[in-house]
Amino acid sequence: MKEYKVVIIVGSLRKGSYNKKLANELIKLAHPQLQFSFAEIAKLPLYNQDDDEQPSKIVQDFKQQIADADGVIFVTAEYNRSIPGVLKNALDQGSRPYGKNVWAQKPAGVIGTSPGAMGSALSQQHLRNVLTFLDMPTLNQPEAFIQWNENIIDQHGNLLERTRIFLQKWLDAYSNFLTKQLN
Repeated sequence: MKEYKVVIIVGSLRKGSYNKKLANELIKLAHPQLQFSFAEIAKLPLYNQDDDEQPSKIVQDFKQQIADADGVIFVTAEYNRSIPGVLKNALDQGSRPYGKNVWAQKPAGVIGTSPGAMGSALSQQHLRNVLTFLDMPTLNQPEAFIQWNENIIDQHGNLLERTRIFLQKWLDAYSNFLTKQLN
């Protein structure tokens, strides 16, 4: 069976990030044909068009990691009902300069969690708008707006069975979507 390289980008920098925890749980549920790596976005400089001709090594390495991937999963928090600035910066770095968009045609999955009742729904919608412009085919269904609370994890921080089942269905759908997009 063919293996696919999938980069995970977590749109939260916090040490105890719920979205990083969610991303790690997705990796545990993955089929063997999905090989995951994290793209670290915390150290990317703020996008500045003046740097397009000579991007820093960290930007070059980031863009190469995305270029080498078969797909990308975005696991995003929601800040002020939109995507975190650090995630938008990563999207900008990967799409510039004009004509050198490493995101184009990379099958994307969008998922996220938040303690808020809407569970990152608005940030995911904003992210989907940006991904459309970046020419990333994106898994539309199932959507996964997860409210991080005691109803999805036990007292030790482990996912409850019903949460694992839901995440497994989402990951299976992404895996099938990725395979169809690339074949």
